[in-house]
Amino acid sequence: QVQLVESGGGLVQAGGSLRLSCAASGRTFSSYAMGWFRQAPGKEREFVAAINWSSGRTYYADSVKGRFTISGDNAKNTMYLQMNSLKPEDTAVYYCAAGYVRSTRASDYDYWGQGTQVTVSS
Repeated sequence: QVQLVESGGGLVQAGGSLRLSCAASGRTFSSYAMGWFRQAPGKEREFVAAINWSSGRTYYADSVKGRFTISGDNAKNTMYLQMNSLKPEDTAVYYCAAGYVRSTRASDYDYWGQGTQVTVSS
């Protein structure tokens, strides 16, 4: 089992940047498929990015491709989401997730953090 804690959210103006962190405790996070999701008010939770630790390959939603970068630090057991060129439509609660199958579907992930709020003002 793994416990996940997100941090780094906040309020930023459009065009700005934030870096989210997801600290994992318990099993080494490289044992899992991990990703980032977000949920805006009144909307379903949606896939943002995922990473394959063994290959280093990354996957992104079309809406964030070219602006967001997912990465990880095995020594710190921490995953990151660098978000640049933020837009008001990026406003949401961002969650990190861990599972046994890399997927873009939230239902395929077994462990979730508590979420961190990102608000982008216009």
